[in-house]
Amino acid sequence: MSCHEIEALRLGLMNVLGVGDDSAREHAEKELEGHLEGPIEGLANAESLAEVERHLDAALVDLEEEVAAMDGDDPEYDYTRGRLLAVRDAERAVQRLRTQGEDIVDGLGEAHDTLHETFPVED
Repeated sequence: MSCHEIEALRLGLMNVLGVGDDSAREHAEKELEGHLEGPIEGLANAESLAEVERHLDAALVDLEEEVAAMDGDDPEYDYTRGRLLAVRDAERAVQRLRTQGEDIVDGLGEAHDTLHETFPVED
């Protein structure tokens, strides 16, 4: 059993953030062999944070449907519910990443404005 959503998210975030950890990338790609389709493929190949969020949301919907369709006595039920919780937690982490990134952009804008207020430039 593997948590394809988490491995695909790792790959997508590595793409977006420019993380060049070849060992981690190879491990994730190996885990996903034969499972790169639909939202998992989109997530693994995401090149922007917006794409990561969109494909992660779709993967979550698929996983929620999988859990809902399972019998509570199924030996994989608890693991699959655990995957769902882990992916929901990952979704919150991605949302925090977006918020922090937006805060950085806003802060840079404020720093730029402050610099020009402190040292005005006449045209």
